[in-house]
Amino acid sequence: MSSSHSAPSSSPSSSPAPSSRPSPASDAAVPHPAAQLSRPTVVSRLRAAGCVFAEDEAALLIAASRTPDGLAAMVERRAAGHPLEHVLGWAEFGGLRVSVAPGVFVPRRRTEFLLGRAVALGRRAAERTGRRTVAVDLCCGSGAVGAALAAALDAVELHASDIEPAAVRCARRNVAAVDGRVYEGDLFAPLPDHLRGRIDVLTANVPYVPTEEVGLLPPEAREFEPLVALDGGADGLDVLRRVTAAAPQWLAPGGHLLVETGERQASRAIETFRRSGLRPEVATSDELYATVVIGTLPGDPVAAPSAVYCCSTPG
Repeated sequence: MSSSHSAPSSSPSSSPAPSSRPSPASDAAVPHPAAQLSRPTVVSRLRAAGCVFAEDEAALLIAASRTPDGLAAMVERRAAGHPLEHVLGWAEFGGLRVSVAPGVFVPRRRTEFLLGRAVALGRRAAERTGRRTVAVDLCCGSGAVGAALAAALDAVELHASDIEPAAVRCARRNVAAVDGRVYEGDLFAPLPDHLRGRIDVLTANVPYVPTEEVGLLPPEAREFEPLVALDGGADGLDVLRRVTAAAPQWLAPGGHLLVETGERQASRAIETFRRSGLRPEVATSDELYATVVIGTLPGDPVAAPSAVYCCSTPG
């Protein structure tokens, strides 16, 4: 999981940077009568709360509201620090509008880099095998990665899991359109046994913020997203190690595990992949500030890289 949201554009797929996060304002600044909430008033209220992209956010909130009272409530939630995506009920990710409920991890724009790599590998797997790509999304949160992956592939058998009940409910809504299945439980534990040795593409957007750094996250992540989706243990790699250790039992020969991590953690992640028998590759995007470690289970000499390969792309 990423440790912060990136800057928003014309959609709520991102949230303010930590230095510009919204904070509660005094009651004196609250325009209680709903009739006063014109667009300039909404912009002013958001700007006073610290929202750098107040104009864009105001447009989104006004478009999403159904009544004046509803708009007033949304503006107050945003001004109080709730993630914009939670207030709107959706985020844009991978070309899709995905449902994001309160208490669910908000998909980050940087994770679209992992998605792009997963799509390319999924297409390659389909060409190689001549069958539907079998994809699994662990730590799926809202299910954004799995839903976008399935939408981009011609034919896919999609499964996902998360330990958070709220995330599972949200993910089930998002993957319904692609006939995906979502299971509640810890990592691989709730997955059906028939997936063992069959997974072509395994994405795992694991938490990777070191425990001692969780307190440094922006309040909208720290206060409104589940800790289990943020805290990666002492060095941020606890969950990554568990996923990597079990992945070879679930991957098909030539199958791939893709995990997002921090740049400074990449070298240790590579060694973890190697110890588990996976051939690692590191891919980075300077534009999205994203680092993805890809591990391939030996068995397909074409698909599996023989050594670490570092690359930088514009995202």
